[in-house]
Amino acid sequence: MLGLGPMGRALTAALLTAGHPVTVWNRTPGRDAEPVALGARPAASATEAVADAPLVLLCVRDHAAARAVLDAAGAALRDRTVVNATSIAPDDARADAAEADRRGYRLLDAAILTPTTTIGRPEGSLLLSGDPEAFVAHEPTLRALGTVRHLGADPGRAAAFDAAVLDLFWTTVHGYLHALALARAEGISGSELAPYAKGLASLLPPIIEDYAQRADEGRHPGDRSSVASAQAGLAHVAHTARARGLDTSVLDAALALTRRAVDAGSGADGVSALVEHLAR
Repeated sequence: MLGLGPMGRALTAALLTAGHPVTVWNRTPGRDAEPVALGARPAASATEAVADAPLVLLCVRDHAAARAVLDAAGAALRDRTVVNATSIAPDDARADAAEADRRGYRLLDAAILTPTTTIGRPEGSLLLSGDPEAFVAHEPTLRALGTVRHLGADPGRAAAFDAAVLDLFWTTVHGYLHALALARAEGISGSELAPYAKGLASLLPPIIEDYAQRADEGRHPGDRSSVASAQAGLAHVAHTARARGLDTSVLDAALALTRRAVDAGSGADGVSALVEHLAR
C-alpha cells in the first residue's frame, strides 16, 4: 500500500482484516503507526514496499503525486499489478497505462465512490478499468475492499465515472452551502432550513433516472418544466443572493448557460435539454 492518507489507511485495514499481508509506505514519514499496529509491515521506501508484492495499491492526493511515487518505485514495479486509486483525469489514466506497459507492469485505474467508513463492507463501491486479465487475477483480493466492478479495458473509464460522480457531489454540496449562506443572510438558521433541504433531496432519485434516460435518448419534452422556467428561477435566486452580498459566481454561470439555451431556441424544452448546451 503506497499512500497512507485516510483512504489509504482504510484500504490497508480492510486488507489486513481479510487476512492479507500488507506492506505500507508513505511519502511523509510517521503515518504508518495505525496500520503497523494492525499488523502491516512498514517499508523505508516505495521500492522496498513493492519488492515482494504481486499487487500494489496506490492512493495519494493527485496525479502528480501518483506519478512521483510510481517513478520512485522504479524498476521494482516490473511484473507487478498496480491499482491506482488516486482521483485522476481519464486521459491521465490512459497515459499511465501506456507508461506501465512500457515499464513492464500492469495498471488498473480505480475509482472509489464511497467514503472511508464503507471500505471493507458491501456498501463500499470501487470501479476499476484497464487490463482485464490483471483484474481477474486479483479480483479475490480486491473484493476485500468492498463491492468491485470492472468496467472494461479502457484504462480511463473508471476515472471518467469518478469525475462525473464528483461533479455531481461537489456542485450539490456547493449548492447546499450556498443555500445555508442565503438562509443565514435572511435570519434563517441552518437547523430551520435543513428539514426542507432534506425534503428536496427526496425528489432527486426519480429526476436522476428521468434525466439520464432523456440525455441518452436526446429527447427533452417540456411537459413538466422548461429551460425558460429554470432561467426565471435562477435569476430570482441570483438576484436575492446578490442583494445580500453573497458570491453568485456559480449561480451566474448556471444562469448564463440557461440564457444561451433559450437564445438557441430551447426555452420550451425540458430542463434536461441543458445537457445539449454544455459542450463548447
